Amino acid sequence: MLEYLFSNKNVEKILIYLCLHGKANASELRVVFGSALDPIQKTLRKLESGGLLVSFLEGKTRVFQWNPRYPFLKEIQALSEKAYGYLPSDIQESQYQVNRRKRPRKTGKSL
Repeated sequence: MLEYLFSNKNVEKILIYLCLHGKANASELRVVFGSALDPIQKTLRKLESGGLLVSFLEGKTRVFQWNPRYPFLKEIQALSEKAYGYLPSDIQESQYQVNRRKRPRKTGKSL
């Protein structure tokens, strides 16, 4: 839906994902969207160089989140939320509702 506006389908997916989850890393997005890692990394770098996203390290992982100083942040978030609302429910559930572990598994606990 927004891929024609941004001329890149990964931008739309990343913006919607960040609207719902707040932060993400490239490997996580690769798994969720089932695409190659390189295009996602390039898109994240492009959004960061444009000032829309900022990144930081959590251990060895580079994590991206919204840049709170970006002048049009509220408008882009509102546009992303509206685009999410127009997606079919099966795509909403399969690509954007990710259950992440919040803490490590207890030592000795069976899988």
